[in-house]
Amino acid sequence: MSATTGIGTLTVRPLDPLKDAELLHSWVTHPKAAYWMMQDAQLQDVEREYMRIAAHEHHDAYIGLHEGRPAFLMEKYDPRYVELVGLYDPEPGDVGMHFLVAPTDRPIHGFTRAVITAVMDELFADPRTRRVVVEPDVSNKAVHALNEAVGFVAEREIDKPEKRALLSFCTRDQFLAARGVAI
Repeated sequence: MSATTGIGTLTVRPLDPLKDAELLHSWVTHPKAAYWMMQDAQLQDVEREYMRIAAHEHHDAYIGLHEGRPAFLMEKYDPRYVELVGLYDPEPGDVGMHFLVAPTDRPIHGFTRAVITAVMDELFADPRTRRVVVEPDVSNKAVHALNEAVGFVAEREIDKPEKRALLSFCTRDQFLAARGVAI
């Protein structure tokens, strides 16, 4: 992926669980990342979690770059095998997604919206992706608004082992419509 936006160029690269662990640790333990549920994680915990993801056949993690510098985390997963097993009936072409914008002392207006848009562009670049699935914490109102802004429609609340989540879906057409692209 390489997307040039009003805030600059966003790209992604595969995450390296060992080389990126220290950076990730600083992101996921930051107070801003409370919904990531790794606030008390040690560096080794982060390494272990991302080694597990790297080894998983149906889960991938990426470091997002803004103008070549690490700025966000993106995960994609197959909900038939990860995160949502038994919690809904997956359809062919469903892809699950998580994203986390790195904490910064110099926020850029519109950055998070540009990131989620670039993440969705990346997911829909694969012609097999028919629908993106997310399951954020029900109390994370900020991410619900972002999800809605890029075309997600909430379906229902579900109980996951770690949280009560808002199961939401976004089709390619819903994403394009939210961006103002004629379908």
